[in-house]
Amino acid sequence: MSNFSMLFNGFSVVFTFQNVAVCLLGAILGLIVGAMPGIGSLAGVALLLPLTYKFNPTTAIILLGSLYYSNMYGGSFSAILLNIPGDSPAVMTMLDGYPMAKKKGRPGQALFTANMASFIGGTIGMIILTFLGPGLANVGLHFGPQDMTSLLLVAMTSIGWLVGKNPTQGVILTMIGILLACIGMDPQSGAPRYNFGNMYLMGGVSFVPFVIGTVGFSQVLRLMSERNEKVDDDKMVKQKLTIKGSLLSLHDFRRLLPPAIRSGILGTFVGVLPGAGATTGAFLGYAMNKAFKSEEPFGTGAIEGIASCEAANNAAAAGAFAPLLALGIPGSGTGAVLLGGLMMWGLNPGPLLFTNNPDFAWGLISSLFLANLLTLMIAIGVIPFLIKILTVPVKVIIPVVLVICMVGSYANTYSMYGVVIMIVSGVVSYICEKSGYSTAPMLLSFVLAPLLESNMRKAFITSQGSVSIFFTSPISCTFMIILFVIVLTPVIRGILKGVKNK
Repeated sequence: MSNFSMLFNGFSVVFTFQNVAVCLLGAILGLIVGAMPGIGSLAGVALLLPLTYKFNPTTAIILLGSLYYSNMYGGSFSAILLNIPGDSPAVMTMLDGYPMAKKKGRPGQALFTANMASFIGGTIGMIILTFLGPGLANVGLHFGPQDMTSLLLVAMTSIGWLVGKNPTQGVILTMIGILLACIGMDPQSGAPRYNFGNMYLMGGVSFVPFVIGTVGFSQVLRLMSERNEKVDDDKMVKQKLTIKGSLLSLHDFRRLLPPAIRSGILGTFVGVLPGAGATTGAFLGYAMNKAFKSEEPFGTGAIEGIASCEAANNAAAAGAFAPLLALGIPGSGTGAVLLGGLMMWGLNPGPLLFTNNPDFAWGLISSLFLANLLTLMIAIGVIPFLIKILTVPVKVIIPVVLVICMVGSYANTYSMYGVVIMIVSGVVSYICEKSGYSTAPMLLSFVLAPLLESNMRKAFITSQGSVSIFFTSPISCTFMIILFVIVLTPVIRGILKGVKNK
């Protein structure tokens, strides 16, 4: 019960006019930053950090923490309405969010599903953080590079048949994504790889322009080629532009709840793992729930698909605070900026933070609950205004989305190099889509490949090149067994099917 009483003490710290005001400000800014492709939580937190110098440490971290958390909500807005993820975790949301909004004519319900799933997943993450935070942080420490490698191998191997109708095409595009992620400087030796003598490619293929091009600019090209088709626009005009018209039925809410709860629990534990982040949480949440029965197939606008990834990324964002506060270990780039802020304010994250600075630690955790509620209210309140985007004529949407793509790509790299990546990846993605190849596996593998390579290299350095390191650790050995099951199951099924036909 001590944690419960400390949480209430934290609420007494939060419920002052100044702290509630900055929490509300952070929630609003987080939604805006999350919905704008090319910025993301890292840039948003970094830009706001200098503005917190004159605040006391508790007020400052409440502002940054609420912005970081609400950013997970905002990323789904552009993913659902424009098929352009505002932040990397929203890559998974667009797989079902955009089809539900555009093809099924239910943009309000798609946004409401994302918001409710985010709230449920975040609440689960915060409750687990409240009662098991320090313990979870210690669990994360037991995940060595070999364990993370095995986990990511399972994830990467699953991409081919978890996304897309054709597993072979999925595997091919997964490998292409890994190859693209290898372009640039070798993270261990610093030697250039696959840059073909081009100085710009030495920095690698920037993720944000690549994603914006693959899903945003390719969408512009598709709209340009299908301008004569009015079916989707007619559906949008008939959509009720009210909050009441966006509410889910009891049946739909029952569909949303189980995957949101499952992903909320999984996402929290993923957020605790070093370097995993909300993107990995969103993917694993989506992958796990696809194994369960759903009313509609994933990838076609299923409520379960939206709920699974949105709940997971919000829970992962909450879980990431456990190692940050209890051990002083950031789980992502945004966590590193928050850690720098803590040190700048004279605080030392670690086991003694909850003892020496309880008002700060529990004030932050309590503020996440408040930010979660405020963000949900704001996000639901702006749904009618957001849906109007889909009623805009295609001839207006095309130049607007094109400008968003170009500005987002340029803002991420501060050069035309990002715009070039966006255009090239968009054209290639458009050709792939027209040929029947889903580019989602390529995007997902591109996101996970750097983390996989980094952990795999560390594991082999530790074991001096021996593969046995992946089987000596109980955690890694378990994931390797799962990996073999995933790989061998289709082969065994094929053999048994051939024997049966004979």
